[in-house]
Amino acid sequence: MRTARAAADGYLAGFNDRDMDLVLDTFNPAGFAISPEGAAEGHDELASYIRQLWDTFSDLRAVVWNSMDIGDLAVDEFTFVGTQDGPFLVPNGHVIPPTGRPIRVPGCILCTVENGLIVSVRLYFDQLQLITQLGYRFGVGD
Repeated sequence: MRTARAAADGYLAGFNDRDMDLVLDTFNPAGFAISPEGAAEGHDELASYIRQLWDTFSDLRAVVWNSMDIGDLAVDEFTFVGTQDGPFLVPNGHVIPPTGRPIRVPGCILCTVENGLIVSVRLYFDQLQLITQLGYRFGVGD
């Protein structure tokens, strides 16, 4: 049976390699993911969320710089690195058209594993840093 570290490493390898089969192979079909944009339950919603990221940043990678494991929990601190070459939906419902701008955004992912599969993913990253790196500015009333 896969350890929490092996499951998290597989998940991130699949994410970085654009290998959805590998991502979903590590993820329990009844699992859930929570990110700043909201929640995804099950394989279909998780795949949709990840594909949206890949469509927005076709070269997006999570570069891990620190990892820690606590029993069935694998934690990775990382930096999202990529280029926005697709449309990006921001929290207020606006869409930022492709800018060609690079991003470097720190984040953290926590993967809880049961029976060798990820049952929950909690993803945190600095949304304000991300959208300002894309050149988006909030105004009063946004």
